Amino acid sequence: MNRLAIVVDGIVQGVGFRPFVYGLAQRFEIGGFVKNRAGSVLIEAEGTQDCLDGFVRSLSESPPPLAKIERIMWQAQEPRGERCFCIEASQDLEDISDRPIFISPDVATCDECLLDIFDRRNRRHLYPFTNCTNCGPRLTIVKVAPYDRHRTTMALFEMCEECRAEYENPADRRFHAQPICCPKCGPRLKVIDGKGGELSTDDPIEYLADALRAGRIAAIKGLGGYHLACDAGNESSVAELRRRKHRDEKPFAVLVADVAAAQSLCHVDPAEAELLRSSRRPIVLLRKGESEAGRLAPSIAPRNPWLGFMLAYTPVHHLLMRALDGLPLVMTSGNSSDEPIAYEDGDAIARLGNIADLFLIHDRPIHIRCDDSVTRIVDGSELPIRRSRGYAPQPIRLPIDCAVPTLAVGGQLKGTFALGHDHHAFVSHHMGDLDHYEAACAFERDVALYESLFDCRPRRIAHDLHPDYISTRYAGRRAASEGLELVPVQHHHAHMASCMAENGLNERVIGVSFDGTGFGLDGSVWGGEFLVGDYKTFRRGAHLRYVAMPGGERAIREPWRMAVAHMLDAQTGCASFERRVPSASIKLVQAMIAKRVNSPLTSSAGRLFDAVASIIGLRDQVSFEGQAAMQLEWEASAAQSDSTYPFELIMPTNPGADAIVIDTRPMIAAICKDADSEKSVGIISRQFHLSLAKMIACGCMSLRNEFGLEAVVLSGGAFMNALLTTEASALLKRRGFRVYRHRVVPPNDGGLSLGQLAVAAHQAVL
Repeated sequence: MNRLAIVVDGIVQGVGFRPFVYGLAQRFEIGGFVKNRAGSVLIEAEGTQDCLDGFVRSLSESPPPLAKIERIMWQAQEPRGERCFCIEASQDLEDISDRPIFISPDVATCDECLLDIFDRRNRRHLYPFTNCTNCGPRLTIVKVAPYDRHRTTMALFEMCEECRAEYENPADRRFHAQPICCPKCGPRLKVIDGKGGELSTDDPIEYLADALRAGRIAAIKGLGGYHLACDAGNESSVAELRRRKHRDEKPFAVLVADVAAAQSLCHVDPAEAELLRSSRRPIVLLRKGESEAGRLAPSIAPRNPWLGFMLAYTPVHHLLMRALDGLPLVMTSGNSSDEPIAYEDGDAIARLGNIADLFLIHDRPIHIRCDDSVTRIVDGSELPIRRSRGYAPQPIRLPIDCAVPTLAVGGQLKGTFALGHDHHAFVSHHMGDLDHYEAACAFERDVALYESLFDCRPRRIAHDLHPDYISTRYAGRRAASEGLELVPVQHHHAHMASCMAENGLNERVIGVSFDGTGFGLDGSVWGGEFLVGDYKTFRRGAHLRYVAMPGGERAIREPWRMAVAHMLDAQTGCASFERRVPSASIKLVQAMIAKRVNSPLTSSAGRLFDAVASIIGLRDQVSFEGQAAMQLEWEASAAQSDSTYPFELIMPTNPGADAIVIDTRPMIAAICKDADSEKSVGIISRQFHLSLAKMIACGCMSLRNEFGLEAVVLSGGAFMNALLTTEASALLKRRGFRVYRHRVVPPNDGGLSLGQLAVAAHQAVL
């Protein structure tokens, strides 16, 4: 007989890994034990060499579907003559030193639990909190690591005898399922009105379904917070939800029962179907189908060819879909405007009471708010837009060791933060825009929660260069009070580093960082950047030509201002634009630029998108970030053209110090001419996209000639644009580049914290 001590490192989603090991031990006639440790699983296995070999091989090659294993290590031990195998309790944190801690994301209801819910003979028939080791709440209920029941919000619910028997039976699917419960001992639903008064009903789900059919708006407490819901086919209800929520045009998400329901309304390719069905259950952007017309309210996504769909992912969703016979529902974040989603009952009633007609709530507390994730498929691969529920806080392996525990605080918009230690980055769930007071408070609270959960006490903080970002100010205050080291990271360097880190790169690259705004090293607003470098250093190899940004932040909300700036720079005009925009407004902006009044210079690709959208009459004002660029993409995707607009690469007179400038003036002049000739906005939009892709390829080729680099990473919010990403990638690959794009974190500012962390990690090992 031989004995092995086996350590399994990595993240194990749920505690179902131990029952899996127990089953393997029975199969291979192994003695010993298995137990959770912070960040790993310890197994001591004793048996014949053949049995041990088979046991380790199965452990490595066929883990449970939800388990992600980074490595398995083992060493021989003295045999003890053990023939029985058992599952031991988890080790407490006090017994662990220098071990990474992993907390699982929340997991959608599994098929086996759905069978239980809809089986009349099952004691959990129609029970809305059914779960097992393979599904259910995780991050949102845990208070302290490791993940055991008494460390979660489920500690409030004492298990009944039947649940206790399942929980303690290694052969049961619910063995050590920490949220285990049933109608006898678990959380319960109830319906209340907008003032918190309980409404009388024996069946909260049916009551809610009747209300939704009648056109009412409901707030529903979910896994990580509240949703606002209404009948997705009722235009009156959807429009009223928009009015009450103060959400002008930003799209709503739609909840459906299954992939077949999504396919009846949208085009769904196999990769999109796989994402929809996955245990993560994100909102997936799908192109509208012809059969959708008239079946969903137009104001769900005004003038938008894409819809965000998600499948039911909790028992409440499944029961509600059943009660509604599959009626699609608008399911949007439980907040007003861009505030953080409500997750505490009292706060939800206070904030949503004027929006929702009624509330479906339950008595299981949510400890960590977590909004829905949003993603799409681009060129056959996932492109995250918002990484949150189902994804966070699954660790991302860093290509370099983060030897000093580090906190990276991200940017201002689409906020996330990240904790780093060893080779792991724990990127938070989506925090929202930190210019909202409530979001800023939530940011500080959740940073403290993550540090506690992951037992990570940072000794340095990485932050953006912008001095007025809430995250930057937080970093400064905390560093001063706790004596922490500050690591400033330039915005576009962080974008480049985030794409490098998620792709496992540790080499010099060309980083194309196209976005709206980022604080530049020369004091101007960057956003159309070609960087050359690595985690340690970078230099600006090329950039889009500077133009004025008249009105500063106001120019972001009013794209016509950027149109005036670009036309003035190109010394051209556009008669159709001038007929539409008051001449007094145009002259005022021209005067601001001439006198340099509140008109910082910018190389922003995002503002270039805005200018073109306004010139051709698509958007003079926007109601949410990126709206003008999105409409340009929609128009371009529906048009056919292979032509491009002219531009020029102006080579520096001092190549060692200055950057290549990509002159956009010829393109702006040509676009103005096409707009006045009444060329189709779709054709102009497509040619603009193809021109940008060509600019990227030409810029990278010039930098390859100078620096000999073959790897290109594409990052920044502009690369959420599927057409630009696809066309630029194709051009670069045809020219022999290795092209890397985002598949793990968003290319927008939601990925900044990962890039900041990677930069700081490299500095820590120098």
